[in-house]
Amino acid sequence: MQDESKASVEAVICIPTFRRPEGVARTLRSLLAQQTDLRFAIVVVENDAENPVGAGSAQEILGTVGIPHAVVIEPRQGNCHAINRAFTEARDRFPAADYFLMIDDDEIATPDWLSQMISTARSTGAKIGGGPVIRQFDVPVSKSVSQHPLYGFISGPTRQVPVIHGTGNCLIHRDVFARLEPTLFDVAFNFLGGGDMEFFARCHAAGFTFWWCEEAIIHETVAAERTTPNWLMRRSVRTGSINYVIDRKRMKAPAVAAKLQVKNVISLGLSLFKAIGLLARTKRFLPATHPILMSIGRITASFGFLPVPYKASEIPPAERQSTLKAGQHITES
Repeated sequence: MQDESKASVEAVICIPTFRRPEGVARTLRSLLAQQTDLRFAIVVVENDAENPVGAGSAQEILGTVGIPHAVVIEPRQGNCHAINRAFTEARDRFPAADYFLMIDDDEIATPDWLSQMISTARSTGAKIGGGPVIRQFDVPVSKSVSQHPLYGFISGPTRQVPVIHGTGNCLIHRDVFARLEPTLFDVAFNFLGGGDMEFFARCHAAGFTFWWCEEAIIHETVAAERTTPNWLMRRSVRTGSINYVIDRKRMKAPAVAAKLQVKNVISLGLSLFKAIGLLARTKRFLPATHPILMSIGRITASFGFLPVPYKASEIPPAERQSTLKAGQHITES
């Protein structure tokens, strides 16, 4: 890729991928179908160095088009490692770009997603933006699942919001990274999850503005195993654990432990009222368990019990022990 082509890029779309070659292919095709005059690039970061099928799938698609791109393998397993690598590569390779967007490898962007997100950011001056992630389930699901709070999102018209919580449909201005460096996504959340929640919590504390763009829509494919009551209830507990860890990281006063325990007790009490409200609204038990299980997750985390759904033991040992250097296994055009 010529330097002048790099210099013309206004936005970079980042995709971390792990063992979803077909998924990342669908994601990329949706990006190649964007209806926009914006000059954009794509950075794909493969996080399975042992068997980088996602990188192969990405290069097969991107190698045939004229869009500036890079496909990189991150040997350090973990979602935060992959995200950090994606944003770092994007900023370094495309120094003229101000906007960096992220989409997951199980998501598909609507044709005007990019133009809507950038237009909102430019017209409002927003440094961070988010948009709807509409779930499409692989299997038929009950209303207990479709109405579960875990599958909800911020709704309503385009407007300023206090904070967004996920990177599955987000925009981040270059200024945000400059302010928060050297710590971007905290790798302590690699296997717990929630690194995006913690990152945006720090962005909020730093005074950045968040905007919600109703028109920047992404569709997410939800696998069948993520629709079972067991998975949803475990995820609720994990969300509470993540919230506790984020609170613990932010509170630095000597009495932090006491403050957090008080917050845990208050959270548990409030969760009962929230559960009753959800039960009355949805007429279903499963969604109503969410606030209570979140509180339980907070309490168990305070005693050192943290779920590790993305634990390294599930990754082949050869990958975890990889000695690949950061610059290896890169394709670029």
